[in-house]
Amino acid sequence: MNGWDELDRFLSTDPRDVGCDKAMDLLHVYVELVTRHPEAARRRYPGIAAHLRACGPCNEDFEGLLAAVSGTSG
Repeated sequence: MNGWDELDRFLSTDPRDVGCDKAMDLLHVYVELVTRHPEAARRRYPGIAAHLRACGPCNEDFEGLLAAVSGTSG
């Protein structure tokens, strides 16, 4: 890796992305809304939706919490 890949990733980041800290702060609220109204969750919290698309570790936490809340296993 020569640094260009990292720069490309940075430049393609959705400007609405709230980052890991904010996403984790509100993840339980987001998951609760996703279980009832998935589209409403994405509209109300576009920054969290953008972050979860971009961040593998946070998306894993989201999927795990969603599975726990909905009673399914991934």
